[in-house]
Amino acid sequence: MTAVMIGVDPHKGSHTAVAVGSDERQLGRLRVRAAAGQAEQLVEWAAAWPERTWAVEGAAGLGHLVAQQLVAAGERVLDVQPKLAARVRLLAAGDTNKTDPNDARSVAVAALRSDGCRQVRPDDHSAVLQVWSKRHRDLARSRNQVACRLHAVICELVPGGVQKEITAAHAGRLLEEAVPSGAVLLARWELAADFLEDLRRIDAQLSQVKKKLAAAVKASGTTLTEVFGVGPVIAGIVLGEVEDVSRFRDRDHFAAYNGTAPVEVSSGNRKVHRLSRRGNRRVNHAVHMAAITQIRHPHSEGRAYYDKKIAEGKTSKEAVRALKRRISDAIYRRLRVDARRVVSQSAQVTGPGGQAGNVTDASAADSHPECRLFGTATPGPEPTLRPDQAAQPKKRSSQASKKMNRTT
Repeated sequence: MTAVMIGVDPHKGSHTAVAVGSDERQLGRLRVRAAAGQAEQLVEWAAAWPERTWAVEGAAGLGHLVAQQLVAAGERVLDVQPKLAARVRLLAAGDTNKTDPNDARSVAVAALRSDGCRQVRPDDHSAVLQVWSKRHRDLARSRNQVACRLHAVICELVPGGVQKEITAAHAGRLLEEAVPSGAVLLARWELAADFLEDLRRIDAQLSQVKKKLAAAVKASGTTLTEVFGVGPVIAGIVLGEVEDVSRFRDRDHFAAYNGTAPVEVSSGNRKVHRLSRRGNRRVNHAVHMAAITQIRHPHSEGRAYYDKKIAEGKTSKEAVRALKRRISDAIYRRLRVDARRVVSQSAQVTGPGGQAGNVTDASAADSHPECRLFGTATPGPEPTLRPDQAAQPKKRSSQASKKMNRTT
């Protein structure tokens, strides 16, 4: 029996599968309609190759459903990034040659050649976090668009418009005070009223999504919100995107994944590092928001670290980048602590046995203690995930006494 890789090029209306052997020669091809029985048709067709592996292009996107159906059927499925398949097509023919069969074959060949393709797992709680994180992101973008349009119309009704960030309450007061005269101003006033209604509706939806996201983060049992500046929204983004922290060898690998590690661009004896535009940009944005939150709070250790970098001659952007890397290490450490706790709890339930993943960190306070300086998180939407407020003064006083002991 020959090991076979089956590449799948998913679409909304159909899926094309191409089977190739270890020598990258095509063994078969099938096109199925995107319907309820799509997975059964694919598995029945692939029964001729018992030793098979499926490679689905974009298993976290358009190919998510068919990939999950194949996993549920007991198949081994790999997630192939679209750029890997595109490179295979380019190297094979010198151009893209983009057709469904060519795409499916390129996906299979890319999976054969690459060792970095992630194996698709059944959806778990991280999928819930992904759903509500994406919903929050979409609503936030919609709110920004509506607010900008409302602001533009108000500027045509009220001289000067709104100087600061516009809110539904402030816009409502301005429209109540505005007295339109004439058909043109009346039409603009009615348009602004429509935008105001949209803004209030989106604000209410955002509030509900934040509550659902906070409840999902709390159900995960994570301690990620103990990092200063990481609330339910940021924690939901990180947990939903990372999924399994054991796939990262160390904190450097995690920093490269989220784009907070600089990229080396060296030639000969000249060694230069530049800002990384790679990695998961959603996680990078979440880390950036945590860094901005720390900088805005003068009492935080993150602000002290930022000021220290500025005093060393760093620019503001360079200091923010250094702080983002520091926060990335703190997040990574918390994720490893959570993974170790889950492994220990499962071991207590099932008895001694193998442990999934590699959690080699001894504790949250290891040889890099700077990452435990980002105290408790800042207040966020209800339900809160923060420690009891009564315990915070004691914690602050103990930290202050430690600082006094170091200075004396």
